[in-house]
Amino acid sequence: MATVVSGDCSHLGLRAGATLQRSPPSSQVPQGRKDHCFSPVLPPHLPLSRDPLSCGGTVPRGRREDPSLALEGLTLVLALATLIAAFGSSFQYGYNVAAINSPAEYMKQFYNDTHYDRTGGYMESYSLTLLWSVTVSMFPFGGFVGSLLVGPLVNKLGRKGTLLFNNIFSIVPAILMGCSKIAKSFELIIISRLLVGICAGLSSNVVPMYLGELAPKNLRGALGVVPQLFITVGILVAQIFGLRNLLASEEGWPVLLGLTGVPAALQVLLLPFFPESPRYLLIQKKDEEGAKNALKRLRGWDAVDWEVEEIRQEDEAEKAAGFISVVKLFQMRSLRWQLLSIIALMAGQQLSGVNAIYYYADQIYVSAGVEENQVQYVTAGTGAVNVVMTVCAVFVVELLGRRLLLLLGFSVCFLACCVLTVALSLQDTISWMPYISIVCVIVYVVGHALGPSPIPALLITEIFLQSSRPSAFMVGGSVHWLSNFVVGLVFPFIQEGLGSYSFIIFTVICLLTTIYIFMIVPETKGKSFIEINQIFVKMNKVSDVHPEKEELKNLPPVSSEQ
Repeated sequence: MATVVSGDCSHLGLRAGATLQRSPPSSQVPQGRKDHCFSPVLPPHLPLSRDPLSCGGTVPRGRREDPSLALEGLTLVLALATLIAAFGSSFQYGYNVAAINSPAEYMKQFYNDTHYDRTGGYMESYSLTLLWSVTVSMFPFGGFVGSLLVGPLVNKLGRKGTLLFNNIFSIVPAILMGCSKIAKSFELIIISRLLVGICAGLSSNVVPMYLGELAPKNLRGALGVVPQLFITVGILVAQIFGLRNLLASEEGWPVLLGLTGVPAALQVLLLPFFPESPRYLLIQKKDEEGAKNALKRLRGWDAVDWEVEEIRQEDEAEKAAGFISVVKLFQMRSLRWQLLSIIALMAGQQLSGVNAIYYYADQIYVSAGVEENQVQYVTAGTGAVNVVMTVCAVFVVELLGRRLLLLLGFSVCFLACCVLTVALSLQDTISWMPYISIVCVIVYVVGHALGPSPIPALLITEIFLQSSRPSAFMVGGSVHWLSNFVVGLVFPFIQEGLGSYSFIIFTVICLLTTIYIFMIVPETKGKSFIEINQIFVKMNKVSDVHPEKEELKNLPPVSSEQ
């Protein structure tokens, strides 16, 4: 029996003339929904929210909802799955970025002492520097290798399964690094840096993919920023543990390096109790019952048919596509602007100078009068600022949107690099310029933490559909790690050649990335994957929402393992 709404029911999210459906007898109401007096007949794209005036029923939330309600739908299962995935994987990435910085001198001495024990002589300075450079560069190289493994692993093992498998690349090197001093083998450290790099390369791509597919669309942005938050927390924890009066000592550095295995061990124990991605289960495993059960646990209610239908629509549209390999990704016109966008954003993220800023920060602090034995505390303080601003990004990404945060973040980085270049060039002639340099470093960290650091990986999840998402993460991750490697390799030479003008290059890159975002990158906040895809259909000037069906007819078949 239907009822037509009359009068003003806007407080319920309904307009006059809307049709309401009387609830069936309680025996026919799905479990978990028996308290509803009525429910509106709504299109499946509108999410639901409880309203105290509707007798416990559900009403459409609409687009004008109070931003304070943005965390609605964050169930305990979803929150714990997010925390365990991010802590067990993303945290390790950040931890291993910073763990070897503080004890570097002690580790170099260990390298030299080991060489002396083997040969009876110490290494020459050049050989030691080269060996240390190899140790450092193994991490981004491993990250690149890990990115190439994303597609095959997530399609074969699933998102959760890949995260569990990935812990091998953390627990094994943690043991090796922890025992390296006892074994008198610096080779164990170098091999371990490669392995933890592979772990970071996988986790930096799989965690955003997993959380993006678990989250409802009103929480997708906030949960998509959580991996970057845990990366910054990992960096900060490594900086704190790496203080000279804690573990950055001759005896403590093996423990500092070995602690990376603790989050991995916890994830191995806890993550199996949480759901796999419902999208993976339904679209790739064809397990509709499993997908429904996963959604029921994640959403905290049984009425998940609308969301299942949305996933089924994506599945129907993607049937002809199957798994789109990296090669196909570059060949398909219908994915042209999506692909260009992730390449531009991932390259801009690393080539904007974030690693160079941290590399240069210690020198800036010393030039401003900070004593060398106190610089470690100032550096940890900078890491704390990074964490705080990433927390802010978690809470504002659904309010301000992805596009605005990217524009704001890269613009702030651009201005900070401009002023920093001037300040560095004048710091020998104007006494207070070093303090301006410190302000620029902090402002840069704030800007990068708001947009360039957390948003690009989130956008990869949002602008690609299920069939192309793994390959898109492979491309984006590869660009991320190659750019990271290039900056680490080239910046010392840039610094030597350009001196105080080193940041001009990063200024230009920040400006170009900002222009690209302003002209090309659309807003994805509050949109379903299908709705976002429709935006790119127009941008790519193709006629069908899923034109890959036609394009793939002209391409050779590729197995899902590719």
